[in-house]
Amino acid sequence: MRLGTVDGRPALISEQGYQDVQEASAGRFAGGAIAILERWDEFRSWAQATAGQRSWTPYREARLGPPVPCPRQVFALAVNYRDHAAEAGIDPPQRPLVFGKFPSCITGPYDDVLLPSDRADWEVELVVVISRPARRAARERAWEHVAGLTAGQDISERRVQFRRPGPDLAMAKSYPTFGPTGPWLVTTDEFADPDDIALACGVNGEQAQASRTGHLIFTVADLIASISAAVPLLPGDLIFTGTPAGTGSTRDPRRYLAPGDVITSQIEGIGIMRNTCVAAS
Repeated sequence: MRLGTVDGRPALISEQGYQDVQEASAGRFAGGAIAILERWDEFRSWAQATAGQRSWTPYREARLGPPVPCPRQVFALAVNYRDHAAEAGIDPPQRPLVFGKFPSCITGPYDDVLLPSDRADWEVELVVVISRPARRAARERAWEHVAGLTAGQDISERRVQFRRPGPDLAMAKSYPTFGPTGPWLVTTDEFADPDDIALACGVNGEQAQASRTGHLIFTVADLIASISAAVPLLPGDLIFTGTPAGTGSTRDPRRYLAPGDVITSQIEGIGIMRNTCVAAS
């Protein structure tokens, strides 16, 4: 099942088009994405029971927004692929390195990315969407708290990230539009192995990153268990799981995003995002 937003409203998505959730359910599932995720088991049962009864309406890509437009909390992982650690000259961490992205950075799969400087960088990531609340979740049951998966970009302002006296990840990665997600949420039953999914990123048609989530240092289950041991996870929360090798700041010569660049983010079984970079006014 695919759940997204069309014109800001939750929608079921298929190859044939979309169905507005509130209209299709005759108001039973009114409200935004978080309201649906809070009733996720009930919603999935309804969606499966009525699957053959709905008609689909065509849509344009530009009408798609982020699957969860206003999450309560957004978590992200630093250095969660060994090849990214190696290219950055960092030892692989012994525990998950978690930081926060402010929810106001979240934007859609085809929205523009606003560049505040000449040092913005790309980072394609698998993003986990939480449904059931998690507090001290057991690792072996962690996936039970997941509604589905989506694609994300953890855009990073490297001047801010690496300024002295120490790194400032939260601010560097939370500028407006620095969290494209989408094009929709895909439920975990759609994947042969949700722990091993291909992901890739390109800039202006040139491949920059390519890997599989099977190479994560800390798996999705590890992350849910670790984060929920300290902070309760709530319906609609997002977890950006980390990026593989190929970021612009680790290249020789370094390569950063510029106005006019088009970032293409692709995750197997989910889809493609395309975000055009423009200068922030």
